[in-house]
Amino acid sequence: MKTIDCRGQACPAPVIATKKALEESAAGVCVLVDDGAPRENVGRFARNRGYQVTETAQGDGWSLLLSSSGTTAMAEPGGQTGGLTGERVLLVTSDQLGEGPEELGQLLMKNFLFTLLETPQQPDRILLLNSGVLLATAGAETVEALKRLEERGTEIFACGVCLDYFKKKDQLAAGRVTNMFSTAENLLAAALVIKL
Repeated sequence: MKTIDCRGQACPAPVIATKKALEESAAGVCVLVDDGAPRENVGRFARNRGYQVTETAQGDGWSLLLSSSGTTAMAEPGGQTGGLTGERVLLVTSDQLGEGPEELGQLLMKNFLFTLLETPQQPDRILLLNSGVLLATAGAETVEALKRLEERGTEIFACGVCLDYFKKKDQLAAGRVTNMFSTAENLLAAALVIKL
C-alpha cells in the first residue's frame, strides 16, 4: 500500500495529495498527517468517498489508513448539478474570502483558487469586481492559479472601472478587462452564479 507524507502541509494540500493518491490506487493509501485540521479534513474527505479510515497515533502526528470499504463512494460535493445545464459563473467581489482578519481572508481566497484546480468541475467564467480585480494583477499570489484556470478553459474578466480605481489597469496579469454591461449580461445569462 502506498504511503504519502503530508505532515507539515497546510490546508488544502493534504486533501489534494490524498485525492491524487487515491486516484492512482483506488484500493487504498496510508496518509501521514498532523493532528487537528489535516487529520479531520483527510478523514472526512475519505469517508465521504466511501473509504474506511483507520487512525493510529504516530509520534506527533497520525497515520490514516484509507481502505476501500466495498461500498459505493458518495458523490463529491459539487459533482452533481441536478440536471443543471449552462454556464457556471463565479463572481468574486473581494481579494479576501469571508469576513475577519485581512491576512486570513487573503490566505483563504488564495487557497480557494488553487483548490479549484483540483476539483472535477471548474467555473466557465470568473468575474472580478471591486478589490477582486487585485487577484489578477502583477505580484498577486493568485495570478498563477488564475492563469492555470484560463489554460483549462475558464474565462476571466476583470472590471475596467475597478482596475482604474486601484490604478492597476496596466498591471493585469491574468484575464481580460471587461465593462459593467458585459458583466451584467454574463450574470443574467448564467445557469448558476456563485458569489464569493
